[in-house]
Formats: sequence, C-alpha cells, structure tokens
Amino acid sequence: MHIGDLLIGDAILIRQGASSKRQALHVVAEAASDLLGLGDTSIFDALMEREALGSTGLGSGVAVPHARLAGLQRVQAVFVKLESPVSYDALDDRPVDLMFALFAPPADGAGHLRALAAVSRAMRSPELRQQLRQASTVDSISALFLQQSPAATAA
Repeated sequence: MHIGDLLIGDAILIRQGASSKRQALHVVAEAASDLLGLGDTSIFDALMEREALGSTGLGSGVAVPHARLAGLQRVQAVFVKLESPVSYDALDDRPVDLMFALFAPPADGAGHLRALAAVSRAMRSPELRQQLRQASTVDSISALFLQQSPAATAA
C-alpha cells in the first residue's frame, strides 16, 4: 500500500496554524470535509471521540488521528503540516506538527488497520519526518509520500 495513494485531491495542507490539539483537529476536519463531501462537525466529533479513547500522538512530533465515517467508499487521508507544534498528549509528551489523518468506512476494518499500520510505520522514519518538515510545497510533500515503497509500508 502506497500511503501517498490515500491522499486525494487537495489533501495536503502546509503551514496551517493551530494553538491547541482541538484547533489542529478542527483544521483536519475542515480539510477532510471539503475532500470527502461530509460535514466538518461530524468529522471533528468522530476524531474527538477517537481521541477520548487515547491519544493518536505517536511521538516525535507525529499524530495519526483517525475515524470511521459513514458515506465513505474507501480509506482516505489528509496530511496537515502545522506552522508551530501543538501540545497533543503524545506518547513521548512532545508537541505535534505533522498530522496524517485517516478516514475509513465503518465496515472496512481490515483496510483501516492496514492503512493505519502503513502510515505509522512510514512516519517512524526520522529521515521522512525531517524531509516533511523541510518541504515547502504540496508537490514536494506528495512526492515524499509516493516515494514510500510498498514493501516498507505494507501491513
């Protein structure tokens, strides 16, 4: 699975401002709403519901918020690079500036888990994280995700 294939259309946002985890999740929900054709309130509520189960902050400045949403046909994603890191209750207590959000249909448990595993594995790479932080255009970020080999990201 290419994690870059999960990002459709204008699914990459760079230099987005947020002062809190809640605001960062609002940015993700608004971006996903435009791409998925679903209401941003329902997306935000689904993300917050998942966060209530435990933080999706993986550490090293990365979060992978995710939710199951009715109306989707397949797993899709939004990537947000924040202007400044925000406190996120991550596993390592470091603030988050890279957010790769996943959205899956309610009945697609296997696809959701494969995508989550692939993204988590890819985002553990210190080299990829550094390149993402240095990237200044949507095209350069998209290219970085498309370069992730299927062998390295397969679940």
